[in-house]
Amino acid sequence: MITYNDIRHNENIRTYMKKADEALIVLGYTEHSFAHVARVAEMGGYILDTLGYSEHEVELVKIAGFLHDIGNLVNRVEHSQSGAVMAFRILDKLGMPAEDIADIVTAIGNHDEGTASPVNAISAALFLADKSDVRRTRVRNNDFSTFDIHDRVNYSVSKSSLIINEEKTEILLRLEIDTQYSTVADYFEIFLNRMILCRKAADHLGLKFRLIINDQILM
Repeated sequence: MITYNDIRHNENIRTYMKKADEALIVLGYTEHSFAHVARVAEMGGYILDTLGYSEHEVELVKIAGFLHDIGNLVNRVEHSQSGAVMAFRILDKLGMPAEDIADIVTAIGNHDEGTASPVNAISAALFLADKSDVRRTRVRNNDFSTFDIHDRVNYSVSKSSLIINEEKTEILLRLEIDTQYSTVADYFEIFLNRMILCRKAADHLGLKFRLIINDQILM
């Protein structure tokens, strides 16, 4: 069995991801490198594990989480689709069973909000994990005077957490935003579609999605 540890320590995969993030640095995007994908992998695993999915499914979502942005190596545009194709070739070459490859490729191909749909539990967990990763440390621009709205919103988030309640009925994205850098309205301006799809992804997992910003329930 190909494991999450096998994937995250694979030197070829790490090279592709490093080169992909280098391209995004030039384009001015926030961090999409190892810190982001490892966080997404672990959070996706937390979601399915907490909800009682099998260890195997937890492992698959962690692999999908680690590989989900690899398509940025090709181009930022439609990177979820190109990433799915890349992941298929990599995992097939490593000898992963077709059924597992299919679940991972489907999740990667459905993680970008422009084309995403929570078509299975792995894709739903991946989407929630990916879109909840909003934090100050993702901003790489050191010149506040040149921040765009994505820089401002990410930089304003001083604390974030994604937690499933004890009853396993709700998943809560809780953010603390420093409004001297960005407003709550700014957050919704760029992330409204993501939050709507987070609600659909949560629904697929039998959960209600809640967005709480500065202790105010907004969704």
